[in-house]
Amino acid sequence: MLNIPSWQRLFILVFCLGGLYLAFPNLFYSTVEKHNDAVIMVERGQVAANDVSEEINSWPSWMPSNLVNLGLDLRGGAHLLAEVQLAEVYAGRIDAWWPRIRDELRKNRNIVGSIRRQQSPPDQLHVRIENADAMEQAIGMVDELASPIVNISGIGTKDIEVSGRADILIIELSEEEKSATDNRTMEQSLEIIRRRVDEVGTREPIIQRQGNNRIIIQVPGIGSATELKELIGTTAKLTFHHVIRTSPSQSGYNAGLEVSYPSIENPNLFYILDRTAVVSGDELTDAQPDFDENGRPAVSFRFNPAGARKFGDYTAENIGLPFAIVLDEEVVSAPVIRSHIPGGSGIITGRFTVQESTNLAVLLRAGALPAEMTFLEERTVGPDLGQDSIDAGKIACIIALVAVMIFMALSYGLFGIFANIALTVNLFLIFGVLSALGATLTLPGIAGIVLTIGMAVDANVLVFERIREELRSSRGPSRAIELGYEKALSAIIDANLTTLIVALILFTLGSGPVRGFSVTLGIGILTSVFTAIFVTRLMVIIWFSKYRPKELKV
Repeated sequence: MLNIPSWQRLFILVFCLGGLYLAFPNLFYSTVEKHNDAVIMVERGQVAANDVSEEINSWPSWMPSNLVNLGLDLRGGAHLLAEVQLAEVYAGRIDAWWPRIRDELRKNRNIVGSIRRQQSPPDQLHVRIENADAMEQAIGMVDELASPIVNISGIGTKDIEVSGRADILIIELSEEEKSATDNRTMEQSLEIIRRRVDEVGTREPIIQRQGNNRIIIQVPGIGSATELKELIGTTAKLTFHHVIRTSPSQSGYNAGLEVSYPSIENPNLFYILDRTAVVSGDELTDAQPDFDENGRPAVSFRFNPAGARKFGDYTAENIGLPFAIVLDEEVVSAPVIRSHIPGGSGIITGRFTVQESTNLAVLLRAGALPAEMTFLEERTVGPDLGQDSIDAGKIACIIALVAVMIFMALSYGLFGIFANIALTVNLFLIFGVLSALGATLTLPGIAGIVLTIGMAVDANVLVFERIREELRSSRGPSRAIELGYEKALSAIIDANLTTLIVALILFTLGSGPVRGFSVTLGIGILTSVFTAIFVTRLMVIIWFSKYRPKELKV
């Protein structure tokens, strides 16, 4: 018997109407976009609500306002390919070792004699010792200062390698430490760039690592590549301040001696701080996610020798008092000093999750770009070119849609019209899902939609051809429809599952345009299977139950 339970009918109807509801704002893209921009500016305190009331009221508050974000090739904007000069980081890291090595060797002057730093390659530290016969002892002294590598690939190795040649002591970073430094540097650079770009409120920037030392930056809505370079070239400011008090407002402090910064976690909480920083981020050499003595997530940090002295003196004199970690004039954290912290290292504890401690460590390291970036490629995509791409994409979608609909109507008659209605519903579902996910639509993404239109009726063709075969076997109309859907189901699932697997592989291994194509293709496969198996079948069953035809013309 042809029958779909009432609850399934209700679910299909609600799901289709929900997709239409979510996709609807995209039909009024410019209006909704202006409304969203105005709401964001009011929330950030950039403008008063009355100044943009017209834009806010231009779209009903009870309607969804999520849009399918347009990528660089559709909206226009700027594209940069930057190369991070990792060798500079090696030089800075190895240079920071000199004070510790100098102090250690001076303590053993009676063994190694006088010491003097020599000219050396940027990624090495050369130290001449007076007593060349004590080279083995000197290597052992410096090697004791090394720390073990904590990542999986570096188990059993240390962060520096020490060797000797005649009377010259040679110190350099180990290969494992260089690899770990590369990853930290790239991660830090990505986070800094993302923070700089997010400040201007752009939509869906693409900031991703390419290879070992390159970063792709694509920002829709930016006027030129030069503007983007100036934006990401801004250096973040990280400082550590004495906390005077907290306040619910940003007023009521001595502007000459104090500053007031909001909490990054609670915008309604302000910290009144000493204007003069205790230590600056320039003196922070590292910050890593860690665990405290009770096994709770925390963040460990380390200063260079100058910062260590300042921080040690300050913590000795302010036990029991909070100090503020300020990034870009926002208080990231304000931990309480539990004890004197000598040696330039410490740990920040709080109610962190593992992810929050990891993010805080990245933020602490993100005070400034860790290395110079060389821009290998610069490109500006004008909004006119982006609009041309949108228009071309619309034409391609319309041609594909009309051609498929004509073919289905001529080939399968009324059943083909049912398939065409389901195809239209499928398009709304695709855009509804893209809007709900906040996905970015690019030109390859439009190609994925065009391909989906062509593939969307494939399941219906399999069902309709199967119904034809059952009718030739002298089956009754009701039984032919029932068997047509049952026997075509396995072929539909097999065909679409293999395509979905390819889409997942493209998404996992691809980047940029390839991912955009795979996202729309994958979503289109899922929605097209849903509309073919459920929506078209529901329409066929409703029609058949009402008219009860003696024969089918498929």
